[in-house]
Amino acid sequence: QVQLVESGGGSVQPGGSLRLSCVASGSNYGFGNMAWYRQAAENKRELVAAITSGGLTDYGDSVQGRFTISRDNAKNTIYLQMNSLESEDTAVYYCNADPPWQSWGQGTQVTVSS
Repeated sequence: QVQLVESGGGSVQPGGSLRLSCVASGSNYGFGNMAWYRQAAENKRELVAAITSGGLTDYGDSVQGRFTISRDNAKNTIYLQMNSLESEDTAVYYCNADPPWQSWGQGTQVTVSS
């Protein structure tokens, strides 16, 4: 069974940066297209950034130019570098496949506040 463990969240001021990590385990075949998602209170979960197995990336309009998704296939790890953070980025961040598997990790909380 695939397990996803996200880390790296925290509290920062507007304009600050964070780097999220997600370690995936439990697959004998590696991991294909992956993505970061986020869910703010009262909102639906939304896709933030995606990366193919070959490293092609795509971003949501609200994070384009500020966030960078990357992966280390040897470590089964997905990263999300988040710069110029805004209060609207406050959410719980999750990684998963793209499209997502049924099972989700616990996520990591990102809070942007002055």
